[in-house]
Amino acid sequence: MTPEALFAAQEATWPPASKTRLGPWCIRDGQGGGKRVSAATAQGPVTEAEIDAAEAAMADLDQPPLVMVRPGEDRLDALLAARGYALVDPVEVLAAPVETLAAEPPPPVTAFTVWEPLAIMNELWDEAGIGPARRAVMARAATPKTAVMGRQNDRAAGAAFAAIHGGLCFVHAMAVAAPHRRQGTAVNMMRAVAQWAQDHGAEQLAALVTQDNAAARALYASLGMRNVGHYHYRMKAPPMA
Repeated sequence: MTPEALFAAQEATWPPASKTRLGPWCIRDGQGGGKRVSAATAQGPVTEAEIDAAEAAMADLDQPPLVMVRPGEDRLDALLAARGYALVDPVEVLAAPVETLAAEPPPPVTAFTVWEPLAIMNELWDEAGIGPARRAVMARAATPKTAVMGRQNDRAAGAAFAAIHGGLCFVHAMAVAAPHRRQGTAVNMMRAVAQWAQDHGAEQLAALVTQDNAAARALYASLGMRNVGHYHYRMKAPPMA
């Protein structure tokens, strides 16, 4: 997995509403779907004037100045830091072979895949702060995709979204209701996704996790997923009133 393949799959499986090329920049219209679909990225070296242009373009979209900084973009990172952009949400990309995760199926009726999501799954996402704008990202993904629901104690316990691009299946929007955490719900869901991904020709299963999310990192580590990439954001705070 090259960095280019990882970022291409990440975007294809969790796409912005639209993208515009502006000089060296890719400007994304996220329509409220979160940082991943709203952050600008640099396609090459940028100047101070080009940063000004990107800020204006994001303002036109009613989005704050937000840039995703990927490996090897140290100069961009320094330029943004000097302009008052704060470092936000360092993210790790964790992955494992699909066949490894699919080898052990979840227990019967503990997890299943379905598209489109059921109403109870939308309720679970709402409770986790994954509202309509983020679910709109799932709807516009044009690659093979599914939702997965976890069950625990005869109740709907969790929901997640997965999609495939270039042999890589990304799992997004993993949410487990508080009463059902630490009971294996997320593990069962990941194994169900892995079986679906294997049936659809994917070779690797990947997930994104912020560095400060110790619980999620422990979950993915328990499944044998390892760090295969990283990135962070730089965001410029609005001026004080």
